Amino acid sequence: MKDTLISSLTESDLDQVLAIEVDSYPRPWSTTHFLDELVSPHSFPLVALDSVGRVAGYICAMVLLDEGHILNVAVGRCYRGQGLGRLLVETAIGECRERGAAFVSLEVRPSNETAITLYRSLGFTETGRRKKYYENGEDGILMEYLSRNDSEDRSDAI
Repeated sequence: MKDTLISSLTESDLDQVLAIEVDSYPRPWSTTHFLDELVSPHSFPLVALDSVGRVAGYICAMVLLDEGHILNVAVGRCYRGQGLGRLLVETAIGECRERGAAFVSLEVRPSNETAITLYRSLGFTETGRRKKYYENGEDGILMEYLSRNDSEDRSDAI
């Protein structure tokens, strides 16, 4: 999306983030949950701001030891289909790598075909399922992205 700025989520973003959250999920995160992410030493919640500074989407990710995890991601309804989800996930993967993550994991609903397609196109692979993970009894598909360091990326040149 043109003229999009990715920055750290702040408390002043929360009203807009919560509006997107409530519109995106049947069981949305609470204000407290987002506040907890803001103060966690392992988390780095990010927002995507449009050209006039409105929150267009967000992602909450964390790194603990060598493990990255995407906890939550959503894009405002009027911004969907413009590559913003891809930009947020790519940014989170990059930040996880910078913080030393060997891999990045996430859970996704099997019914969320758009997200699954996006994650696969970015290099995530399905690694398992969490049975009845979601509030409606739907499984959670476990997906993982393996970070490669620069020497592995050039292994064919050796």
